[in-house]
Amino acid sequence: MEWDHLFDDLEGQLAAEWESERAALDAESERLRISKLTLHDRLRSMTAGENRVLLELTGGEHWDAVLRVMGADWVGVSASGDPRLRLVPLSAVTTIGSDHGVLLSSLSPAHGEAGLRERMTFGFVLRDVARRRTPVTIGRGDADPVQGTIDRAGADHLDLAVHDVGEPRRTRAVRGFRSIPFAALAWVRLESASGVV
Repeated sequence: MEWDHLFDDLEGQLAAEWESERAALDAESERLRISKLTLHDRLRSMTAGENRVLLELTGGEHWDAVLRVMGADWVGVSASGDPRLRLVPLSAVTTIGSDHGVLLSSLSPAHGEAGLRERMTFGFVLRDVARRRTPVTIGRGDADPVQGTIDRAGADHLDLAVHDVGEPRRTRAVRGFRSIPFAALAWVRLESASGVV
């Protein structure tokens, strides 16, 4: 009878040790998985639910934004009640504020493969905006926004014909031209629906 209690105690101790070791391995496995997550992965998860976040950008701008679409190195948002899509390079994002539930859900493993849109680079999307002749407003960190039409987008810069957004890009409407490095861009707002990615 006493032997039965002894063996029951030993079995209980062994089961508790195994459970403790399994929990430690699970926790370490989860830490390892999270250590491999990128900001892109987390934003992809947040974008799937079109979550509302506080987006802080270089130059000090901050927006109450809804995450709409995720690209390879950019995110598309609607900011501060404005339905126009703003393309924001991830390099211009300094902070993303969200509630705790959104933050925790962004740690979940991604579901499914990345779509074609998520493989489109910022330059690729800007070349498409240029092809469509979509009027844009460009935010450049600490500088004033500039409006016009992207004439062309290279590997690391774009050429902008500066004109009022309400006017079509015509020679008489253009007030000048700017070459702007992608590194200087904080955001690009599409001023018409024809340029929606």
